[in-house]
Amino acid sequence: MRMQKEVHLTGKDLTGMVQLRPQDVGKYAIVPGPKDRLDVLMKKIENPVRNFSFMEYTMHTGTYQGIKVTAINGGRFSTDTSITTEVMCNAQIPNIIRIGTCGALDENIKVGDLVVVDKIIRGDGVTPYYVDSNFKTVADKKISDTLEKVAKDLGANVYRGTVWTTDALLRETRELVEAKRKEGAMAVDMVSSTLLTIAQTYNIKAGSILAVSDNVITGEMGFMNPLYYMAETKLIEIALETVKRLEEK
Repeated sequence: MRMQKEVHLTGKDLTGMVQLRPQDVGKYAIVPGPKDRLDVLMKKIENPVRNFSFMEYTMHTGTYQGIKVTAINGGRFSTDTSITTEVMCNAQIPNIIRIGTCGALDENIKVGDLVVVDKIIRGDGVTPYYVDSNFKTVADKKISDTLEKVAKDLGANVYRGTVWTTDALLRETRELVEAKRKEGAMAVDMVSSTLLTIAQTYNIKAGSILAVSDNVITGEMGFMNPLYYMAETKLIEIALETVKRLEEK
């Protein structure tokens, strides 16, 4: 017997299952990975309403200085990020801002610095199901420009360029890392490729700004470094100010 549907479960199906409609969400979505970062963000959102809670993901919509904003813990890895990104895109949120973390691939980029993504080297296992190998995954320039300007205005040390996304955290070998550096990667994460690629397929504007948690080149691990936690907090401030400036333009 053949499958009765072309796709077993689509993003539209899933969005309907959580009973999410375009009128329920904001013009902007801010997307941290873990739930604890979402909890900090929600303290800045006024009059939040919970849109849904499904599996490990929770979406709220409220306002920030009068601007309707949606927030969701969007996932730590490519696979779960694909689910939440499909929901956001099918709910027709026009602008998505990812606030995440990355490992530096340049010895001059320090723990606690920030990286604004321009383009992606796709090393995840999700996006080949969406696009072919020649597809160019890029961030929305207006969102990226604004993220960079806000970050600098707020005193952050910020870099901007190409990020490599991988699913294999424990297989970042010297040979593979050097190959990606030769392709232009200045940092590595596990999310941006999926979020930005899927957003592009829906013609949704999306950007990604990342706090540096470790340095792959020097071997420095900064997960217990106060500078890293300060940078995580700064990401929320930058994202909210970016929403404000985008709305003013």
